This record gives sequence, structure tokens and C-alpha cells, in this order.
Amino acid sequence: METHRFVQRDDGSLLVTATAALPPYPERLTAHLTRHAAEAPDRAFLVRRGPEGAEPLTYGAALRAVERIAAALLTRDLSAERPVMILSGNGFEHALLSLAALHVGIAVAPVSPAYSTVSQDHARLRAIVDLLTPGLVFAAEGATYAAALAAAVPAGTEVVIADGAAIGRPATPFADLMTAENPEAVAAAHAAVTPETVAKLLFTSGSTGVPKAVVNTHRMLAANQAMLQARFPALTAAPPVMVDWLPWHHTFGGNHNFNLVLANGGTLHIDEGRPTPAGIRETVRALREVAPTLYLTVPKGFEALVPHLRDDEALRTNFFSRLQVTFFAAAGLPQPVWDAIDDLARRTIGRTVPMVTGLGATETAPLALVTDDRPAKAGQVGLPAPGVALKVAPVGAKSEARVRGPNVTPGYWRRPDLTAAAFDAEGFYRLGDALVPVDPDDLHRGFTFDGRLNEDFKLTTGVWVSVGPLRAAFLDAFQPLVRDVAIAGEARDEVAALVFPDLAACRALSGGTGDDAAVLAHPALRRDFARRLGAFAQRATGSSNRIARLLLVAEPPALDRDEVTDKGSINQRGVLRNRAESVARLYAAPLPPDLILPETA
Repeated sequence: METHRFVQRDDGSLLVTATAALPPYPERLTAHLTRHAAEAPDRAFLVRRGPEGAEPLTYGAALRAVERIAAALLTRDLSAERPVMILSGNGFEHALLSLAALHVGIAVAPVSPAYSTVSQDHARLRAIVDLLTPGLVFAAEGATYAAALAAAVPAGTEVVIADGAAIGRPATPFADLMTAENPEAVAAAHAAVTPETVAKLLFTSGSTGVPKAVVNTHRMLAANQAMLQARFPALTAAPPVMVDWLPWHHTFGGNHNFNLVLANGGTLHIDEGRPTPAGIRETVRALREVAPTLYLTVPKGFEALVPHLRDDEALRTNFFSRLQVTFFAAAGLPQPVWDAIDDLARRTIGRTVPMVTGLGATETAPLALVTDDRPAKAGQVGLPAPGVALKVAPVGAKSEARVRGPNVTPGYWRRPDLTAAAFDAEGFYRLGDALVPVDPDDLHRGFTFDGRLNEDFKLTTGVWVSVGPLRAAFLDAFQPLVRDVAIAGEARDEVAALVFPDLAACRALSGGTGDDAAVLAHPALRRDFARRLGAFAQRATGSSNRIARLLLVAEPPALDRDEVTDKGSINQRGVLRNRAESVARLYAAPLPPDLILPETA
């Protein structure tokens, strides 16, 4: 049976829709909370690691807390115009405050903690506060966020703190919100929430510029969960169990994963780890104790986890014991990492676990395209989910993905100019991602990601360089020595690369014991890079995908300089703009001695 319809149109675009209808979904996202609290009040909804071990928050307890906090919020002048702004990361208080606001139709705006805790100038946070005009700002840890609050939040704005720490200004204890009760007012406000009600003002990651506030409605969030249930029917058969660190201020962690657990009455174990050499240890500890049924993360999460799965049999056995599906998004998963996960699954349970991916955005809540059950490879993004119409429209030499459906944003908060530019004449949202068919003769095999349109550039020869696929291929070829790469060459004769190495892996290869600069200058490491660059050049089909030289850059991309997004992905144009001197070195004559050239046979 055919799953999708394909219509080639006279304007050169291709329209793709699923044959299956989108299943029904509730008008209000928190209808899922009230249903599961009634059906399974004692089931764990969220679990955090406390001093005495695992601490669960049940569905029944969560709903009671949400209704109390909602009653407190209704006494304040809060709305989409004066939303609840959340500065701190994942936690019980974050979840309860967010759900309480959603429950009674007050918009919530979770903001990356990095804008408060990593940023030194708080410029982005001030810009966000100016745009949002929040009526209440929450931070779990007072001391951690005191400087940001002082720098960016007006004195007249109410601040709520969970830990009771002094922050040098009046603050409401979070516990005070839990003392309110007004069931009649809460019920009336909840009934007044409509599918069009603004649920979240969710900021883009900044990979293509200064963050924008994307309007997320209740319809968008609820419809997206119905799309996931249509793709994964097992979600409704048994409550999912997840271990997840992905931040709730980002659409993958906060809309896709958190809401997936909520919609299906599952349990989310809050992982305090991160995909870093130090942070992955906490993730490993959690996965030794909890066997997930789903594992959904960004590629860096899988990359960091694979070595531990390979070396730790107990971890590997528990991880795969009841795993039904793995899923990645937000960036491309290097094929060697994908292959390693398949190999580890075969060794442990005698079969592979389906790896699913797709394509979406903060503006699509986020799922729009998703792969099917057929084996896929890195770069494939599948076909539109039920309810989503995909238009693949010609833009220059490429074809852009554009989508329309109930999961698509009505626009950007207080930016009608950006909203108008984001949609085409037929109301399709422009994703900015280019697609090509996996097999032009069999469109049912879906599409492959073909790069971001605003990242591609021309060489002086007029040849287009498709940055996305080239970057993904480079990372595959240089695993595990490279953490990220920026592709240079616009208005130049050749492509070159600024390479951000994985210093731990480079140190292990070289055996170097000096500082970072000494490790990167080690002859053994430079020979290995030259050898790999030579092999990469031999596979090239032309100047558009041949990298002529590279420069190892010890200083990692910086958030404050718009070089990296808060989820850790590189902002290609930001790196090249800020590191113009390094880019110039790639093309200097004569070539500087610290450049690495391809080894020739």
C-alpha cells in the first residue's frame, strides 16, 4: 500500500502528502495530564536523582501541583503579552510551572540557561527580555542566576526563586505558588484555552542568526504528538520510559521528548548529564539503572555514549534490554557512529534496533518529516508525517523543503516582517533546508538532506559548494579526531576548512603530554590528518567537495560570538565571520607552515 501521494506541479515544485489521516488530538496540551492523572495517578511522570536516590513525581501529584500553581498565576497579570519566562534548566519546578501556565492559557517562554550562565555580557538575554516583556521570571538557583537577573530583568518584574537564595532584589519563593487554591477559576481558565492559544514563545537556537521567538500554539504541540503516535503506534500500547538530558528550552527536548512522555502517560527520568567527556558519566550512570524503551537524542549524545556502550557490558545489556527505537535529530549522525550502534545491538540482543530520524524545526513543533521502517543511512530525512503537506520547491540549483500543517507556527512574536518572509505565497513555511530524493525513480524512499540554503556558496569558478553534505562527509572521515568544522571558500578558488579538534582524541592518538598547542602540533597527529585529508580528496568528484587544506583551531566556537548554538551545533557563518584572520591564513601565499595539506600517494 502506498503511504504517500506525489504530485508534480507545473511550477516545478513537488507536493507530497501522507495517505493516512492525522489521528484526533486534544484542543489543549494539558488534557494529556488530566487524563493520565485520572487513569494512572500513582504512575511516575518525572523522576529526578535526589540525595537519597530516585525521586518520582506521579501524574496525580503533578496535576495537583499544576492546579495550585495555576491558581497563583491567575492572580497575576500574565498572558502572552506578559508571559512566564523560565531561565533555568530541566527540573520539577520548571516542568510544573510550565504546565501550570499552559493549563490556564498563559504563555511560557523557556530560555537557554547559557544566556544567563555562560554569556558574560548578557546581551542576548536583555534582547529576549525586551522582546518578551515577561510578567514573571523564574530561576531555580538564585545565586547562579543573580547576575543575569540584575543585568537583564527590570526591577519591577516579579522574580520567583526555587532555592530561597538571596539575589539582591525582592523575590517570591517558588513554594509560595504552591499554596494557592481556586479550582473554579482554574477550571474556567482551562476551558477558555483554544487550539489557537499561544502555549510557548520558543526561541530558535541561533544557528542562522539572532534568536527569534517562535509562536507555539496548543494546536501545534498537540497535533505534533498525534503525528508521533501515528508513526509509532507502540507509544499508545505501553507507556514509554525515557532517560533524557535534552534541554526543555529547545524544541527537541521540550516539545518532542517531554510532550511525548506526557501525551502517552510515560515516565521521563531527568538525566543530569551532557554529551561531554565529563558529563557523559552521569548519563552512563542513569542508563545503568534505567532501561529505556526509547532513546531520542542529538548525534553528539550518541557519539559520546558509544565508547561507554562498547567498554561496559553491564551498561550495554541494560541499555538494549527493552529498547524499541532510537531517534536522532538536530544534526546529522556520522555513519560510523550509526554503524557502531547497530553492531553493539547485534552483539547484545542479536538484532539491530530501528534508528529513526527526520526533519523539522522550532517552527514545526518540531516533527515534519520522518523516516519509515526501512533501513536508512545518514542524511536521510524520510517523508512528511500525517497531516503535513511537503512542497519541494526549486530555488536556484537546489530544491527547498516547505511545509504546511497544524504543527506549523503562525509566525514570530512581535516580528511581522520575519513572519512574512518565512512563508511563501501558498502559506508554506520555508524550512531553508534543501532536499534531494534518495532514489529519483522511487520517491517513496523519501528524501535526503542537501544542506542549508543560506550556508551554500560559490567558488570563483562559479561552482556551488553544498556545505551541509560536505561537512557531514568530512566529520565521518575524521572521526573521532574532530568535533566540528567550518567550511570556507566563498569567492575563493578552492575549498578549505577550519577544524575544531576533539582534543582528548587527538591527545590519545599523538601520545602528547604538553599543552593543547603542543598536542595539535605533534607530528604523528599532523601526519594522520594529512593522510585522512588525502584519502578524502581522492574520493572527491570535483572542486565542490575537495578540501584543499585545513587549519586546526584550538579555541572552540563561542556562544557569545554567535559561533555555536545553545544545543552545541556550529553556526557556520558566525565562525567564518569572527575568525576572518584564520580564514585568510587558509589562503595566504606562501602557505603558512601550520596548515595541513592532503598527503599524496
